[in-house]
Amino acid sequence: MERKVRVRFAPSPTGPLHMGGVRTALYNYLFAKKNGGDFILRIEDTDQTRYVPGAEQYIVDALAWCGIKFDEGVHLGGPHTPYRQSERKEMYRQYAMQLIESGHAYYAFDTPEELEEMRERLKAANVASPQYNYITRENMKNSLSLPQDEVEKRLAAGDPYVVRIKIPRKEEIRVTDMIRGNVLVHSAQMDDKVLFKSDGMPTYHLANVVDDYLMKITHVIRGEEWLPSAPLHVLLYRFLGWEEVMPQFAHLPLLLKPDGNGKLSKRDGDRLGFPVFPLEWKDPFSGEISSGYREKGYIPEAFVNMLALLGWNPGTTQEIFTMPELIEAFSVERISKSGAKFDAAKTKWFNQQYLRAKSNADLADIFLVELNEKGISTDKNYVEQVCALVKEKAQFSNEFWSLASYFFEEPTEFDAEVIKKRWKDQVPDFIGTFTNALSSLEDFSHTSIENLFKATAESMGVSPGSVMQIFRVAISGVGAGPAVFEMVSLIGKEKVLNRLNKATAHFNSVS
Repeated sequence: MERKVRVRFAPSPTGPLHMGGVRTALYNYLFAKKNGGDFILRIEDTDQTRYVPGAEQYIVDALAWCGIKFDEGVHLGGPHTPYRQSERKEMYRQYAMQLIESGHAYYAFDTPEELEEMRERLKAANVASPQYNYITRENMKNSLSLPQDEVEKRLAAGDPYVVRIKIPRKEEIRVTDMIRGNVLVHSAQMDDKVLFKSDGMPTYHLANVVDDYLMKITHVIRGEEWLPSAPLHVLLYRFLGWEEVMPQFAHLPLLLKPDGNGKLSKRDGDRLGFPVFPLEWKDPFSGEISSGYREKGYIPEAFVNMLALLGWNPGTTQEIFTMPELIEAFSVERISKSGAKFDAAKTKWFNQQYLRAKSNADLADIFLVELNEKGISTDKNYVEQVCALVKEKAQFSNEFWSLASYFFEEPTEFDAEVIKKRWKDQVPDFIGTFTNALSSLEDFSHTSIENLFKATAESMGVSPGSVMQIFRVAISGVGAGPAVFEMVSLIGKEKVLNRLNKATAHFNSVS
């Protein structure tokens, strides 16, 4: 019987969620929804020494901002609760004991000093990668090398121990990967990884396999850094008798630096001026604040759209996708094997496309928050019209004030380069004549203003293009912006005439 698709995103709460982690969550979500399945958030906190306060809530908040929704999880509950591994501690021991009883794992009592001695001994013998494996295990203190009565004595005395998997000596282990095909690893390259500790806490390897089994996970979609662990996980499924329900694996390509040279890191973002975290993060230990996409003004849908195309392609030229469209188009088969280069400029482009697609009313709601913070009280309809004029120039909504402040406040500074270049010859006379003509204009529509502007220029033998920019500067203070006559019409006749008179006096004084 075909099983219902169930996937999980299982981060560790060791810090903020990197955009690579968000992409892993996104691909899991798209795959689940495409196949009518369930998506689960599980927190893997078996390593309590690396736990960072606030990291778990950050993960939940960041994915909620991205619009990535879960069916079950640490924040929602569900039929397989608890979803936090530290709260599932008691259920792992039985599986560690099962592996020991079946001969697929063993107790190891080696101290840290003895392990270090072993590694140094192997290094001295020119062994490139010292490992606890089928060769070295015979010379270490474990239940394979010690007499049975001594093992029982040590356990009864409460001696510290770990449970290690017993990797087969000569075997080729096959991992079938949905992206990479068949990956073959010889057991001689593997070591006897620790699965369980005497304090009752499992390691990642045992806990993740047991939880995936108990939570009925059908597909494990995770980063390629976990590919070397996959053969171990395949063995665990076999040794525990769960081979028939072993999930399918898909290991995602890395997110690379913009130059393609190495994995994308926070340091790269700091150096090149872009965030790598979805939300701002304040380190609880150092107090250091790292910027996030939300705080930089990115629209979450644009961020998600960009991220979806980093390592996956739809097989078409389409670039702008809504979440439902991503779900419909997504397939694991179209995920690349090679790393995907992050492009900060392309990320801004995505945001610009989404900004332009928003309604003027929605943009006005965003801009009004900033205007209110600045103590500017104005009509929403007016703000909508302003947004309609300037949104083509903006990549982010938080740029609206820098692009449009002159719609709300008289400019106090004027582009000196434009004044120097343009305020000469017939220009002062033209501006004076046009100001007088404008004061008599009853229809202050942009079409009427433009017709008057061109007629005045023609009557004075002046090229309209030669006076257009200085006219703009007189009204706005800046040499570039939206369609000039639409801008003038929106600002209004009284304010425009007042600004022209003040600007003319200023231009005369500085030229």
